[in-house]
Amino acid sequence: MRSFFGKQSDTGLLMSEIAVHPDRSPFMRERIEVLYEGDRLEEILEQVEQIELRDQTFKVIFVKMNDLAPEDKIEFDEQRVIEREIGIHIEGEADVRRPDHVFGILTWGGRWYFGSYIKSKAVWLTHMRKPRNYSIALSTRVARAVANIAVPVPMQVTAIDPCCGIGTVLVEALSMGIDIVGRDSNPFVVQGTRENLDHFHLQTDVVCGDISEISNHYDAAVVDMPYNHFSHTSSEAQLSLLQHTRRIADKAVIVTVGAIDELIVSAGFSIHDRCTTRKGNFIRQIIVCT
Repeated sequence: MRSFFGKQSDTGLLMSEIAVHPDRSPFMRERIEVLYEGDRLEEILEQVEQIELRDQTFKVIFVKMNDLAPEDKIEFDEQRVIEREIGIHIEGEADVRRPDHVFGILTWGGRWYFGSYIKSKAVWLTHMRKPRNYSIALSTRVARAVANIAVPVPMQVTAIDPCCGIGTVLVEALSMGIDIVGRDSNPFVVQGTRENLDHFHLQTDVVCGDISEISNHYDAAVVDMPYNHFSHTSSEAQLSLLQHTRRIADKAVIVTVGAIDELIVSAGFSIHDRCTTRKGNFIRQIIVCT
């Protein structure tokens, strides 16, 4: 939320003038592009009469997410009544199976909102079935979120994953149109990355080599740090990795199991934002640095 919209909401609903397609994030369920709003449902009914669909079909969905108190909850039968009532006021033919247009209606903050409805297709779920997997790799859900945090607006932004592993972040980023390249020092891992990308018909440069060899500069980098549970990476090696990241990128999203704030600052970064996520026994920190 903070990366996409510059603010957050604790209600599960957020209003913004920034348009982000729900398919971008596993944490976004749906979106309404608001056409009409009013204090009363009757105001919505009056306004939807302006819609002229001619020979096209439509469907109206009552969005269940709202901030109503339990005693004010709108039950299922009443939701269907509201959908039908709105449909009666729209000039067009209703089609609940394959409509040309889908509209949504919801109540929030004491007001009613109506507009074009878009539901997330959960694209990231299909990426779970990769030919190559790695037990401690980021889940596709988290990888997609990390890519979004690194590059919330892909236009004219270049990115790199210099320790890309089997390419979990690369797959998610590329599927969202993010201009990203990958690199890893393990040739067998790089081969697995390329297989995963080919499986989803995604293309980018994936190089076998150390981060120290990178000469290009990027707007953003995603760095999934080596885990102490499985590697003997020293603090010096971690610092070197962070320093090279600072050298090649203006912004970095660093994923780490260990506490490395001091190393991040020593590398020349400022910590801008952070959160945590869990996979099995791993609790990872996701740290945004500039």
